[in-house]
Amino acid sequence: MGVREGMALIVHSSLSSLGRVEGGAAAVAASLREAVGPGGTVAAPTFTSDTVRDPAPGHPGPPTPGIAEQRAAVPLFHPGLPCSTGAVAEALRALPESHRSTHPQVSVAAVGTHAREVTARRSLGFAVGRESPFGALHDLGGHVLLVGVGHDRNTFLHYAETFAPNRRLKLRRFPMAIQGERVWIEAPDVADDNGTHFPVVGREFEERAGIREAFVGSAPCRLLPVRDLIPFAVRRLTELLAADGPGAA
Repeated sequence: MGVREGMALIVHSSLSSLGRVEGGAAAVAASLREAVGPGGTVAAPTFTSDTVRDPAPGHPGPPTPGIAEQRAAVPLFHPGLPCSTGAVAEALRALPESHRSTHPQVSVAAVGTHAREVTARRSLGFAVGRESPFGALHDLGGHVLLVGVGHDRNTFLHYAETFAPNRRLKLRRFPMAIQGERVWIEAPDVADDNGTHFPVVGREFEERAGIREAFVGSAPCRLLPVRDLIPFAVRRLTELLAADGPGAA
């Protein structure tokens, strides 16, 4: 695939796409670490937005007793909270030497030389933007490795959209413990693409950059350099969102 020693990778993956893997997700995580060597870094999205979220986001004002009970049952984020972004990401998160960033919904786990540096960044608003692990990976000259998944799973396209002047927006809502008190936080972020523009932008970038697809097991895989991807994606997303017109999101 072109993965070299010393690289900083963020891996978006589908374990099932590989076919049968002896050793499962743990073996995949180990092979990625071996590929980048002792000087490299492997990261994965360990998102918990399916778990740490408001169960009644549309309810205005003080909660009813039933909604209050539902909200009280939502767990606070902690480093050991399982993620919902796949078996390989979860295997990486569970390694004893793994570091994990602390955004309640959009954390990243990493191992290797720059793991602590990557996971130290956090912004509650625009959780995938400049002051996030994705910004740190960009600064390191990192790469995105897609294993059996498409650009609808490529979080760096959300990162790119944070720089678009006409970016789409949504509101995240999650509980946090602040000075010993459990409170609900609202924070802005770029909205979900839902397969609208990201597959187009990703395909166009691959064609322009001559990205080579290769198969690992049964999984089609692509390796993309972040510093080349981002300016292209910002420009194309700006154009595509402008063509959508105001209020399209």
